[in-house]
Amino acid sequence: MAELTTAVILNLLQDGDLQVEGVLPWSSNYTMLVQVCGQVAGETYTLDAVYKPQRGERPLWDFAQGTLCLRERAAFLVSEALEWHIVPPTVLRQGRHGLGSVQLFIPHNPERHYFTFEGDPRYGEQLQKIVLFDILINNADRKSGHVLLQEADNSAPIARLWGIDHGICFHSEYKLRTVIWEFVGQPIPAKLMRDLLCVRTSLLTSDSTLHNQLASLLSTAELAALQKRATTLIKQGVFPAPGPGRHYPWPPV
Repeated sequence: MAELTTAVILNLLQDGDLQVEGVLPWSSNYTMLVQVCGQVAGETYTLDAVYKPQRGERPLWDFAQGTLCLRERAAFLVSEALEWHIVPPTVLRQGRHGLGSVQLFIPHNPERHYFTFEGDPRYGEQLQKIVLFDILINNADRKSGHVLLQEADNSAPIARLWGIDHGICFHSEYKLRTVIWEFVGQPIPAKLMRDLLCVRTSLLTSDSTLHNQLASLLSTAELAALQKRATTLIKQGVFPAPGPGRHYPWPPV
C-alpha cells in the first residue's frame, strides 16, 4: 500500500469522495465530520476529516464573511512552510454544502488539552512552535482545546501536538488571543529562528510559491501585516508578552 505521506493525504482530501457522517457539536460554525474515500496506486483509502463549509460560517463583525475557510487553508500553508507541521493537512474543495475547508481529523482524547500538559518538558519545543506560529498568523482564538495531543500508536510513533481551528487568524490588526503564555521573555531558540527567517524570505518574495498562495487567500492588507509580524518577531528575538487589550480567548477551553 502507498505510504500516507502529507502529499498523499492532501490528494485524497482534495479529490476523494466526500460523505458526511454527522455534525460536530459545540462548534460555533457549521462543522461536519466526513469520510473521504479515494484511491492511490490502486489501493483504496478512507480518511476521517472535518468539513467546514463557507456558507455555514457565522457572521463576525471583524472578519469578512466567507473567509474563515480560506484562513484555515492559509494557516496550513504557513505551518508547512515553517516545516513545523502544526496544522493537520487542509484543503479547499467543494462538498455537499459548497466550498469549504476539509482537514484531516486527528484522533485524540478531548479530555487531554493544553491545560492538562502545560509545563510538561516533553512538549516544550512543540508548544514553542505553536506559540510562534500563533504570533505569526495573529491567532485570535488559541483555546486550550485547540491544542490536540495525538498519543503514540502505529500511525504516530511518538506523541505529538496539533493545532486546529484557525478560522479567525491573519487579521491586519493585532488580535492575538491565546492561553499559552509560558514562554514570555525567553529567547527564541536558534533553530526556530532559522525557520522563521526562511519563511520571512518567502513572504517577502513576491514570486515565491508561499506568497502567491497566500495572496489568493488573504487580503493585501492581511498579507502585508503577516510580513510585518514576521519581521518584528525576528527583530525582537524573544517570546513576546501579551499586547494591549484582551489577550485570552473565551471560553479558555
